[in-house]
Amino acid sequence: MLDLPDVSADPARQENIARILDAAEKLFRHYGYSKTNVADIARDLGMSTANIYRFFGSKTEIHQAICGRMLEQSYQMALAIRKQPISAADRLRAYTMGQYRITVENMLDEQKVHEMVVVAIEREWHVIEKFIERIQELTGEIIAEGIAAGEFVEQDPHIAAMCYGAATVNLCHPQMVAQCLNKTHEARPEDIIEFAIRALKK
Repeated sequence: MLDLPDVSADPARQENIARILDAAEKLFRHYGYSKTNVADIARDLGMSTANIYRFFGSKTEIHQAICGRMLEQSYQMALAIRKQPISAADRLRAYTMGQYRITVENMLDEQKVHEMVVVAIEREWHVIEKFIERIQELTGEIIAEGIAAGEFVEQDPHIAAMCYGAATVNLCHPQMVAQCLNKTHEARPEDIIEFAIRALKK
């Protein structure tokens, strides 16, 4: 497991790390992850390669930090929906469709971005596992509130959240979304979500 740099203590360090990540993501998007190296990132920023290594130990570490930043944006979207004053079912609908749109628009829109995401998934990084755990916890809270409000039947919210995630994984996993996109024999995202929500009500 790689440890991300600590950016909490020093604002100047945090700013430099953000600049490096911004430049790296721009180059990964334009040239592709495999065709970009640390020297390219340093050149784009007008700094030495050694200076990059003051903040990140490798290109892999930079990639992991970018992945973590992308996933944090998805989580913040989910958290904002979690707090909305609407029914539990509507919050699940809004989150799952929102995640599907993010996957299509941000992760599949450009082939270079797709490559970056696929590499991250194949390496099974801790940052991805942690994101899944946080999302399961959040959806479990929504389901628990739905149970308390009488929307959903009595059940274990944690297990229900894992099952809901498994039922809708085709809408959130970049590789699965890419495979199912534009295939006429695949269920529509809206239908998959409604099917999963109905299961919570029975």
